[in-house]
Amino acid sequence: MKRIFSGCILLLLLALTAGCASKVQYGDAGSAKPLSVEFGSSDLQQIGEAMVDSLLTFPPIVEMTAQRRPVIAVDKVKNKTMQHIDTESITDSIRAKLIRSGKFRFIDRTTDEAAIAELTIQQESGLVDPKTAVDFGQQIGAEFLLTANFSEIRQRQGNITDTYYKFTMNLKNLRTGILEWSDEKEIRKTFKRSTFGG
Repeated sequence: MKRIFSGCILLLLLALTAGCASKVQYGDAGSAKPLSVEFGSSDLQQIGEAMVDSLLTFPPIVEMTAQRRPVIAVDKVKNKTMQHIDTESITDSIRAKLIRSGKFRFIDRTTDEAAIAELTIQQESGLVDPKTAVDFGQQIGAEFLLTANFSEIRQRQGNITDTYYKFTMNLKNLRTGILEWSDEKEIRKTFKRSTFGG
């Protein structure tokens, strides 16, 4: 009797555990369905695509990149929103799309510290064959600087929250100081909290 009772309890526990088990599945990385008014992955993709398309189709940029690949440095995106947003992801996405276009070359200033350390080892440690060691001062300078600002305006009225995002990007000619290109992408999200029983 005890054995039957213990078996029934065990089956009941297994059934409850199976019923409460979490389910993990893959989602569509390109899905545009917003889950909240917070900045999300689909917003990142929209911004990246809009900025790259705008830059690559701007007539003076088309003309400039027809014969050569200009060198660009990317500044850190200035986050003027009320959220903690990984703005580096936005920049990385835009840079990756532009590199894949084959129209530009980029300087990555985030690795300068590691590059200086490596060059110092090559030049001063005595570990590296001087014939193959890279000299300081050989890197190519950027011709252009890509900068960006990300801002947010949020309003609440009753049970409605309206969030407006604006991403602005500029391409500055470092030799002349002229802004060669500028554009912005706007995203608006509205959330309506359902009333109890509604």
